Amino acid sequence: MTPTEKPFVYLILGAAGSGRREIVADLIEGGLDESEVPAVMLPAGGVAHALDATLPRVSHWEWLDGAISGKLPAGATRVFFVTDGARNAVDQIEVFKPWLEAQGGQLAHVLCVVNVQFAAQHPPLLAWFEACIHFSDIVLLNRREGVANKWLSDFLLHFKKQYFPCIFEYVKGGRLKNPALVLEPQPRRMSHYFDEEQDWIFTNAEGEEIDEQEESGDGHEEIEAQPEEDPYFARNTGGRRLKELPDIAKFLNEPSSRA
Repeated sequence: MTPTEKPFVYLILGAAGSGRREIVADLIEGGLDESEVPAVMLPAGGVAHALDATLPRVSHWEWLDGAISGKLPAGATRVFFVTDGARNAVDQIEVFKPWLEAQGGQLAHVLCVVNVQFAAQHPPLLAWFEACIHFSDIVLLNRREGVANKWLSDFLLHFKKQYFPCIFEYVKGGRLKNPALVLEPQPRRMSHYFDEEQDWIFTNAEGEEIDEQEESGDGHEEIEAQPEEDPYFARNTGGRRLKELPDIAKFLNEPSSRA
């Protein structure tokens, strides 16, 4: 990689205990050639895992005062950034973009690993997974053993009905059928937050949204243009998010979730 080239960075979403490390290991082994220099960034303070010693160039990032503290590994061509799976995913996604820009990296893909057993056990978490999948290009369905086919069909149908453009792939034994497809930097996500060219909205003096065709007006009305806000980042006047997510940490602390 020359000094002017930006490393590809993969944002890995998912709940703690979803098997994200084994999937990252498979992506590196099965999807990258010897010319690549991979590295993995894990959240600091997490539970140590046996796979940590086998992953390449592992470093850690911290959640500090509502922001990401950490540096992209020097010289890496592909970086796998694993989010804190016990924390609000939207909070992390929102600050990840400016952090990545400041670090000089470029987003390759957003991946969401779904622990199907965990999701099936906790129906209220559908809103949490829906938020992650809203930002994802690829959704990897892991740990499906023992889950009824009907539940999985209903789960997939929920997103199909909403025309989610992301790809859903099955994981078997921690392995992916086509790692190269997962690594290919082709945007397929519902959200436009990471797009280089943002959609714009136009508002009048009263703050009401108007059509772009009305933007020119008669030259006397005050018009303001601003990038379209992702619905998951919208807040009310009190600062609370309009689309609040369940606290996943509470579900992870239940005895049935300590796998």
